[in-house]
Amino acid sequence: MQQRSYFESVAAILCIAIVMMLIALDQTVVGTALPRVVAELQGFALYPWVAASYLMTTSILLPITGRLGDLYGRKPFMLAAILLFTLASALCGMAQSMIQLVLARGLQGVGGGMIAGVAFASVSDLFPDALERVRWQVVLSAGYGIASALGPVLGGWMTEHLGWRSVFYVNLPIGVLATAVVAKYLPRVSHNEGGDTSIDWLGALLLALAIGTLLIATEKGGDIGFTRPLFWGLAGLAALLIWLFFRHQYRSPAPIIPPRLFSNPAVRRLTLLGALTGLILFVLLFYAPLLLQGGFDLSPKEAGVLISPLLVSITVGSITNGRLMPRLRRPERLFSHGVLLLIASIALLCTVGHDTAHLLVALVFTACGFSLGFQLPNLTLQIQAAVDKQDTGIASALIQTTRTLGSMFGASIAGLIVSLSFQQRTGVALAGAKIDDPRVARLFGSPQLLVREQDRAALLRLAHTLNFDPAVLLEQARLGLVSGVRYAFVGCALLAIVSFFVSRQLPPFSAKRA
Repeated sequence: MQQRSYFESVAAILCIAIVMMLIALDQTVVGTALPRVVAELQGFALYPWVAASYLMTTSILLPITGRLGDLYGRKPFMLAAILLFTLASALCGMAQSMIQLVLARGLQGVGGGMIAGVAFASVSDLFPDALERVRWQVVLSAGYGIASALGPVLGGWMTEHLGWRSVFYVNLPIGVLATAVVAKYLPRVSHNEGGDTSIDWLGALLLALAIGTLLIATEKGGDIGFTRPLFWGLAGLAALLIWLFFRHQYRSPAPIIPPRLFSNPAVRRLTLLGALTGLILFVLLFYAPLLLQGGFDLSPKEAGVLISPLLVSITVGSITNGRLMPRLRRPERLFSHGVLLLIASIALLCTVGHDTAHLLVALVFTACGFSLGFQLPNLTLQIQAAVDKQDTGIASALIQTTRTLGSMFGASIAGLIVSLSFQQRTGVALAGAKIDDPRVARLFGSPQLLVREQDRAALLRLAHTLNFDPAVLLEQARLGLVSGVRYAFVGCALLAIVSFFVSRQLPPFSAKRA
């Protein structure tokens, strides 16, 4: 009987791991397919919302589903989430306009957020033994990392050979199979039997509005302008909604995020670490390709080869972390050890230049990814060990939510730093060359000039008409971009130092007693 039960648990968790890989693939393959999508569906103004709509609905559903899973059991929400994600994937593939695609991606994000909201907590339901839980949490993290690494390559191949719609249709057979396996093998476990199962829907609404407004402010801050009243109005509204949400949670008899969680010092520290880790990871993943392509003039293929070790080594680090945890007397220190390696890796990354050997660049990215592999799975493992069973779902979802919000803040802050450095350097260069044509100023207003062939072709035509040397200006633009990205990396290193000191205060964690 015990052997049969273990087989069922393994079947269920492997299926959940596959679904998590689908989510990771979906987040990365779509970016590769988007240029072809826009070419067919038009509507370039909605380009960023294909990703933003998914991210927004995912962030909103994560904590809500995590709490619902604690109250009613996770199985019904996992089944509903997989079905919804599969249906939304079909709608994305059938989209005939950009607005249809954006709406379908938002619905897909609902399914993705529900899956992520219950997936990590399901591990503790399937494997009550802490040693087994460590191993299978690592499997989920490793699968997610592998899928993220394969996503850009797979998305490019499928878009080129099968069309961009295949990027979404590939989810359909996997979703159907996952639904059948989860329905058969995932147990319905509730840690709130006999307790109050009411849900605070007003709190859920306030949380959704707060997260949505915050993400719109951070996502569109660069477009709106960080000094514009509209941006500060959105930021102020988000802060007000967050305050109202937490005020309501302390008064609600059935809060979405129980206030008792934040009375726990370990939870407060781990959620802060989640936000900082998400911020650093996103800045590395988003701005390293820009540094290599725009700053060092490498091709997308060359940049992809150099950055791939970052994603692959996250998986290797996660697996190594899982092997070490049961063997160490103070396994919680693995997090701080990983942060130390991350600080050193980012410091080396700040010294990388155009003439740095490609092998050395790849090794630096490998060290960055390996160090993050010691952080990402430990966030979930340690917060699950720090809370009671009835709060496992919301605590796990809280880590995923803070990581997402941290990544959005990272995108906005790094974007501001890079833009200011780029515009300062190009402004001086244009003034020195005595070029005051507004068409040239517009081209040098954004780093996309350095990675977009159409913009560089337009610059060459203007240079021929106005009789100036574009090479000198482009070199100054590259220097401005490189400086801006390095400043952003320095900021990440400083935040990693904060993470180190916070992580040293984490309570003891025993993989045998958790």
